[in-house]
Amino acid sequence: KAVRRALPDARVGGPDMAGSDKSFLTGFMDHMEQTNTPTDFLSFHAKGGPEFIDGHVRMGIAQQLKGADNAFATIAARPAFKDKPIIIGEFDPEGCAACQGPANAYRNVTMYSSYTAATFPRVAELAQRRGVKLEGALSWAFEFEDQRYFADFRQLASNGIDMPVLNVFRLFARMKGQHVAAASDHETPLDAVLSGGVRGDADVGVTAARDGDTLSVLVWHYHDDDLAGPDAAVSLALDHLPAAFKKGAVMTRYRVDATHANSFAAYQAMGSPLAPDNAQYAALKAAAQLTPDAPVVLKAGQATFNLPRQGVTLLGITPAPK
Repeated sequence: KAVRRALPDARVGGPDMAGSDKSFLTGFMDHMEQTNTPTDFLSFHAKGGPEFIDGHVRMGIAQQLKGADNAFATIAARPAFKDKPIIIGEFDPEGCAACQGPANAYRNVTMYSSYTAATFPRVAELAQRRGVKLEGALSWAFEFEDQRYFADFRQLASNGIDMPVLNVFRLFARMKGQHVAAASDHETPLDAVLSGGVRGDADVGVTAARDGDTLSVLVWHYHDDDLAGPDAAVSLALDHLPAAFKKGAVMTRYRVDATHANSFAAYQAMGSPLAPDNAQYAALKAAAQLTPDAPVVLKAGQATFNLPRQGVTLLGITPAPK
């Protein structure tokens, strides 16, 4: 009441609790109903659980997605709340942004960016399955001041240098319009990811959106284990294109991988200086930029390319000039 008295248009919700124990979320909804207290949205946290195994990081994508799905199911079972917007207040690979250590070594590298690309489309699919309204999911990430460069905290930028994961969020931001159907024959099925993560074959997945005559196709190459692996040989085939594509299509490609939009790889290449000089800092800023490849003309709506392990690419496809 106090918030709405001060800000009549404010949206008030909750409980935004940590963990996936449904008892607190259930208790919150019980209280809202019993006291006739309005709530504009429901919120909770969903976290993964990376481990350090046999000398490398193994991510816990299954844990994060199951946490979200359990909360979705709890909300969907309550008629009074099923149609409320849902905002996942913290949606991250694990629970402690300020913690360091071997299991958190994923943060600076493309493990984090590819994990993010593989996770967000799937949580949207889970919400659709449960029939609930997922409005957004937030990263609980910070800028840690007065720390060394790339200090293994959960952050999207380090000392003003954008990290690979931030560029994946930028790729998502470029996907405007409406979701459209897309399928990959090497994408790990959602139920398999929920039950066991991505521990066998690598996950080469896809999601797409259409905004007028612009088609955006995001492709990722992910595995829970932070180990080297072969590139994925991707064959793209487009169908049901709008009439504007009658003359053909032009594709512009953005990449986030070991050699593209990757400031940390550049930092390592220059010897990981404790205090980069002005020239080094400028080089790191440049290495972090999300720069598109030269546009290419697609023949019959098809293209082939290699996608490195832990790579993410966005294909922007527009009609060929008349």
